[in-house]
Amino acid sequence: MPLEGQFPLDPEKIYFSMDELTLETDEGPKTLRMGAWLNFDPVRIHRMIVRDKMLQVDTIEVLNPLVSKLRRADPDYYKKFMGLRLVIDYPGYSSGILAKIPFENDPVGFYKWWRKGRHEDKVYLSLGNQVRLFQKVSMMDPKMILKKDLEILK
Repeated sequence: MPLEGQFPLDPEKIYFSMDELTLETDEGPKTLRMGAWLNFDPVRIHRMIVRDKMLQVDTIEVLNPLVSKLRRADPDYYKKFMGLRLVIDYPGYSSGILAKIPFENDPVGFYKWWRKGRHEDKVYLSLGNQVRLFQKVSMMDPKMILKKDLEILK
């Protein structure tokens, strides 16, 4: 039986921004509206939704604002989570484009921009995506690929 004034996580419930939720913090249990949790601990809330799949939220009221807050609160976590869905400034396009598009359509150009253009910090590639990229580049333009990247393919 929850204590009065506490709102334990209900995995069956879809949370909206005004719904209250009690979570354990370093200072003990803390109750906030979901909208306030987005500011208080955006990475934790995001992990509960995406990785742990224990928290269901309304996409428009909670998830979209959360993703926007993550970009400012923890840029590295945001980049890892977004991966190839990140919008980047890429040569030849007048405005931002999803990293996935040049990654898939122009692997050699993307490799040049990402690795040789020193833009590794702009797009996070998982090991699997790095291997896919290095394999394509080594087949299409073997002279282009760096030794350290060929080592990964061995």
